[in-house]
Amino acid sequence: MTVSPLPPRSSSPGTPGTPGASPVSSPAPASAAPSPSPAPAVSSPPSVSAGRWRPPRRVTRWGSLIVPVLLAVADALLVNGVTFGLELNVSLAAAAALLVRRRLPVLVFLITLPGILIGYVWFAPMIALYTVALLRPNRRLLGISALLLAAAHFIPWPVSDFEPTAYRENTLTLIDACVTSVGPIALGLLVRTRGELAARIEDLTRSRRHADELLAEQVLSTERARLAREMHDVVAHQVSLISLQAGAVQISAEDAKAREGARTIRELSVRTLDELRHMVGILRAAGGDHEELTPQPRLADLPRLIELSALNVSFETDCATRRPGHPEAVERAAFRIVQEALTNVRKHAPGARVTVRVNNPEAAKGPAQEAEGPAQDAERAAQETAQKAEETRGLRVEVRNGPPDASAVAPGLPGGGHGLVGLRERAQLLGGTLEAGPTEEGGFVVRADFPKTPRVTGAA
Repeated sequence: MTVSPLPPRSSSPGTPGTPGASPVSSPAPASAAPSPSPAPAVSSPPSVSAGRWRPPRRVTRWGSLIVPVLLAVADALLVNGVTFGLELNVSLAAAAALLVRRRLPVLVFLITLPGILIGYVWFAPMIALYTVALLRPNRRLLGISALLLAAAHFIPWPVSDFEPTAYRENTLTLIDACVTSVGPIALGLLVRTRGELAARIEDLTRSRRHADELLAEQVLSTERARLAREMHDVVAHQVSLISLQAGAVQISAEDAKAREGARTIRELSVRTLDELRHMVGILRAAGGDHEELTPQPRLADLPRLIELSALNVSFETDCATRRPGHPEAVERAAFRIVQEALTNVRKHAPGARVTVRVNNPEAAKGPAQEAEGPAQDAERAAQETAQKAEETRGLRVEVRNGPPDASAVAPGLPGGGHGLVGLRERAQLLGGTLEAGPTEEGGFVVRADFPKTPRVTGAA
């Protein structure tokens, strides 16, 4: 066995009188060992500023695993030389065991103890003890591990070199052993506590964000309730008075046309109150995703709407539109578009002729029906066209009016200019489009196209 590895251990109690041993002895590595050994393992949560370059996570993970092993191998070669022997073998075994320290921290720590006892290496056992404190923060386990590391550092190898009477050297070695065993534990617990605090701060941030969302929803609900009260107190009261006055006119009028007009006004007032009651209920709800409180208008209600509009309207539709099968949101949006378009005609084009078309654009593109042939073939072709239209379920709504009648008197109804904007938003919510603009004849056209499958089925 070579004599080169023995001088570093000569400061132990077994060789108190060896001159020149103290500069090369254990205190020299002691000043350098605690600082670099935990550093590689601390790099689990790298804290860098937003402006600095951050290495990839894979590089950081593999670096924190490989760098401590390389440091332990360098420590073993520097202390025990490059000649294979018992000291170098146990030191290299301790360094290699660090590769699995995250899966088996306690077992790896026990494997590294012969490295500090026989091979005089410090990095491997200190890194292993740091990993135990980081992953297994049990007080009893950490206390036993600290005692084992301190004992392995304090007792010399071979044990027969121990000098009980060398009080000064034994005291210094014991202090060094205690610092060597306590330092990695303190650093491991500190890093673990820092990670737990970061996780708690993240949870608190998430909880605070959720509380802010709940507060915003509560404010929105309060605003909805206030708006509902205003609508109910103002609009409902006025519409109720209109309905009562129309009922009185319907009873007292002698003219049949006057009674019919009063009946129409009363019916429209009742329908308006029903829809207003529905909107008030929606506004009072905490959110907008609740189920509808009252039945909503569908395409089947368009003839009645046109009948009550008091306009010169021609209604055109196909059999696919008259059949059920379109999503409820699409039918409701189509009804609202026709309703708003008729209202605009009443405001801005009194006396104009209006054409309302509700059909399936893809069905219109299908093959035309043959003019000649038996009646059964014609009927079968019509059924196939209707079935194809029902399967596609695309819908087009068009309201076209001509120029206003110069002799008609404008009703002077108020308008906010937001009707077409709201209709366009309603169509876009369902994935459709809406076009509106003047025609060459001096009229106006509103055309909306809805897809086969709307993106939103309940928001419009």
